[in-house]
Amino acid sequence: MTISLIGLPGSGKTTVGRQLSRRLQVPFFDSDAVIEQQLGCSISEFFEREGEERFRDIEARVIDELTQVPEGVLSTGGGAVLRPENRAHLHARTQVIYLNSSPDDLFRRLRHDKNRPLLQVADPLGRLRELYFQRDPFYRETAHFQVATGRPSVSSLVNMILMQLELGGRAAPS
Repeated sequence: MTISLIGLPGSGKTTVGRQLSRRLQVPFFDSDAVIEQQLGCSISEFFEREGEERFRDIEARVIDELTQVPEGVLSTGGGAVLRPENRAHLHARTQVIYLNSSPDDLFRRLRHDKNRPLLQVADPLGRLRELYFQRDPFYRETAHFQVATGRPSVSSLVNMILMQLELGGRAAPS
C-alpha cells in the first residue's frame, strides 16, 4: 500500500511523510523533489521560466508514476490536486491523507520561506487564504482521511495518521 499526503504548502507533507516512511519502513517519495531532479533546477526557477501550466504537466506525469509504486509514502506538491487526473490517480491508487492546516498556521510557519513560488507576493497570508479557499474542496474530494495539523508534533501527526488508517480498516504497510 502507498500512502499519499496532500495539503497546502507548508502543511508538513514532506516532514511528516519522511517520519511516517521511517516508522513503516517503506520508501519515501517527494513529488516536488523528483520533479526538481528531473528538471535539473528548482521548481521556483522552472515556474519563472516556463510558467505554472508547464509545471503542472510535468507534475501530472510524476504523480501518475509515483502512484503506481506498490509500497511507500508519497508527499505531493500543494497544487497536485488541481488536475482531475492527479486527484483520480491519488484516490484510486493510494490511501490519501489530507493534512489540513489553517492559512494562519501556515503563514506563521512560512513567512520567511523564499522557496515557495506561489507565496512570493505582497500579501502571502491573503494568498494562503485564497489557496485554501480554492484547494480545500479538492483536498477533501481526494482524501480518504483528514488530519488537522494545528500544533501537534510530527510524531503525534504520524500516530494520528496510523490510527486513522487502522480505524478505517486500511492496515498500514507492513
